[in-house]
Amino acid sequence: MKEILFPYGRKALNGRINEENLLGIMESKLSQVSPAMEQSQIVKDSLSSPIGTKRLGEMAKGKKNVVIISSDHTRPVPSKIIMPCILKELRSYEPSCNITILIATGCHRKTTTEELIERYGKEIVDTVPIVVHDCDDPECVDMGTLPSGNRFFLNKTAAQADLLVAEGFIEPHFFAGFSGGRKAVLPGVCARQTVMYNHSAGFIAHGNSRTGVLKDNPIHLDMCQAAEKANLAFIVNVVLNTKKEIIGCFSGDSFAAHQKGVDYIRSLCACKKQLADVVITTNGGYPLDQNVYQSFKGMSTAEACCKEGGVIIMLSKCNDGHGAQSFYEMLKKEPDNQKLLDAIVKRSPESTVADQWQTQIFLRILTKFKVILVSDCDDEMIRDMHLIPAKDLDSAISKALDIAGRDAKILAIPDGVSTLIEE
Repeated sequence: MKEILFPYGRKALNGRINEENLLGIMESKLSQVSPAMEQSQIVKDSLSSPIGTKRLGEMAKGKKNVVIISSDHTRPVPSKIIMPCILKELRSYEPSCNITILIATGCHRKTTTEELIERYGKEIVDTVPIVVHDCDDPECVDMGTLPSGNRFFLNKTAAQADLLVAEGFIEPHFFAGFSGGRKAVLPGVCARQTVMYNHSAGFIAHGNSRTGVLKDNPIHLDMCQAAEKANLAFIVNVVLNTKKEIIGCFSGDSFAAHQKGVDYIRSLCACKKQLADVVITTNGGYPLDQNVYQSFKGMSTAEACCKEGGVIIMLSKCNDGHGAQSFYEMLKKEPDNQKLLDAIVKRSPESTVADQWQTQIFLRILTKFKVILVSDCDDEMIRDMHLIPAKDLDSAISKALDIAGRDAKILAIPDGVSTLIEE
């Protein structure tokens, strides 16, 4: 038996797979790279040599209202390391500027005070004004119409900034190509209406709206146009290894610096495609596996390597349950996957409803594969979402082999979020 560790919540599950069944273990090089120096020094060095812009501090000279867009509780950004470096850079050049941290929740729930303290530390929470974005805030500012036809409504705090900065991280993203950069604006701090249009059925169904694809990706292009219109002037984006340590930092122009970061992470996480009867994967553990809603990121990686009609085993703690009520209700009310998918695809961008994009991608997977979910969730809730529940990995593997055959080939992808499948 081959033993393989899979991230699960804040710990790991130990999987035992018969070597006769095991096709292989697919891991990105992110697990092999350690920080070359102190992580804070990596950030400081990046800030001192930005890509495509002047230093952030120099850009802040004479500015009165600096806004730093920062990731919310669902993202593993090590803000305790990054944010103090950004604040020091700004204050050393323009001590009198007003700095506000704006939490990019997108359409997620609001970040709690406890989560803010965990992310930034009590000193920053107590001394720096923090605004948590609300996508339903009626004070979101109408910034006009994007080339896609999307009406662009932006958080008031971001719209009023005279210097807009974004902190974040870069990883493969299951429909935007990669995270980071322009995503801080859209969906990060936009009104629900703008996010809905960007995540509409036609955009999601587009053949280039896939993991690792930026070229001609309509979702990515819409995001870029929003970031440009919002005057996102500077980003500080990090690349993390599988231990969530900073191994690279890319600061400067929101497009040029992001592309450098994309090139770097692609060189580390790209793996050659293999096809298996059963694929086991994860969402990389906490904080990305807190709910079913976020877990499609890992599933979409498995999708690229699973034979049609095969089985995907998803290991995701899901301590927050399904993660989105409308997503759950949509699935619970309609047991026919294809019927529900067809209805979603017919919707116009303006008719997009909350969480339909996750449901659309999920249904795209469910119409091709059986999906077994190992989680802490109630079995009935999991079945309501058309998944097969399993309480541990051994029983999940047994169920998968019952479906795919006892001689089925199994591919292990320990971290589905950090692995990029390429032909």
